[in-house]
Amino acid sequence: MIQRASTALVDDVVDVTVPADGGWLGILRTATAGMAARLGFPGDKIEDLRIAVDEACAMLLVLTQPNGDLHCRFEISVEVLTVAISARIRPGSRLPDPSSFGWRVLSGLTSQAWTEQEGDMATIRLACERPVSNQDTSSAKDAIGGR
Repeated sequence: MIQRASTALVDDVVDVTVPADGGWLGILRTATAGMAARLGFPGDKIEDLRIAVDEACAMLLVLTQPNGDLHCRFEISVEVLTVAISARIRPGSRLPDPSSFGWRVLSGLTSQAWTEQEGDMATIRLACERPVSNQDTSSAKDAIGGR
């Protein structure tokens, strides 16, 4: 259902929403890799971030309510790219423990990873330090080719 996929750009934030279905994760992986590449991340860091986003989405998919959505928000600052993946989860569901293997993967691939949960909305945030060479010039509009 392509009409359920949406993107928005406001200042230095890019939002992408797709159905909470494994078949749609390729869009989020591609958006992640594209954003990181345009911000000047080296190839190995682009791949690390893409894998981390995929892992975070997988963690949320098993908890997501039926017919739910995954919301991926890229927040671009001078020093850090933060990716927040959110979804409404089933009642009584909990995000993985920080000592779990999946969580260790996230922590090893990013500068910082943490969770937030408010009611049935769960968010996994991944922060990656931006490369020094582009920190003073690139914004979200630059990253997606805006003017």
